[in-house]
Amino acid sequence: QVQLVESGGGLVQAGGSLRLSCATSGLTFSIYAMGWFRQAPGKEREFVAAISWDGGSIYYADSVKGRFTISRDNAKKTVYLQMNSLKPEDTAVYCCAATRGGVATTGPLYNYWGQGTQVTVSS
Repeated sequence: QVQLVESGGGLVQAGGSLRLSCATSGLTFSIYAMGWFRQAPGKEREFVAAISWDGGSIYYADSVKGRFTISRDNAKKTVYLQMNSLKPEDTAVYCCAATRGGVATTGPLYNYWGQGTQVTVSS
């Protein structure tokens, strides 16, 4: 079956960095666009970043643009999210997702989801 497993979350001080990874199995990773979403307590899930199957198209939420970088390694079937200059408002559970459609910024367009990894940024 399809599995998406996130790792790399944790507790970091404001201004710090984290690198999230999402390892996949059970799907032909190289034909899927991938995305990262986050959900903070009491808030709706929001889009963070997305990357096309070949890395040629990348999108970011305005709130993370210039601080976060999404990338992928098709040989390792893994997508990454490098997060720099972290702020307390970045605190959330971060989930990766896969879509057979083109790169997308809305959750319902994604076919598969991981369970998420907690990122906590202290002030």
